[in-house]
Amino acid sequence: MKSLGIKKLYYSISEVSKITDLEQYVLRYWESEFEQLKPAKNRAGNRIYTNRDIKLILYIKKLLRDERYTIEGAKQVLKAYTPDTDTGEQLELIDAPKPRMKIKDEQLRADVTEVRDFLQGLLAKLN
Repeated sequence: MKSLGIKKLYYSISEVSKITDLEQYVLRYWESEFEQLKPAKNRAGNRIYTNRDIKLILYIKKLLRDERYTIEGAKQVLKAYTPDTDTGEQLELIDAPKPRMKIKDEQLRADVTEVRDFLQGLLAKLN
């Protein structure tokens, strides 16, 4: 990946949707169900997600989709959840192997590939 020396601190809901492979309406719904998931909003009122938010979303997704918890069950598990405090990690869009996501910019494609690999490693650690 070609680094520009600037790390991205916040992600839009569309970027998080691509990173997590979840629809935007699912992310908005989960905000209403899980008190730990409260992304900030910018001046325009748009959600801005941090790396910590994305890690939490991936954990919720694992609980609900992989481990088959109900929402109430996942809420109980999340009471003991403490997210990593390391803010130095950098997440970016992943190049999800889905035909609906087409990335034309080569730099973005390289960045997406790198973060996909990172997230796959993170998910492997959670298992």
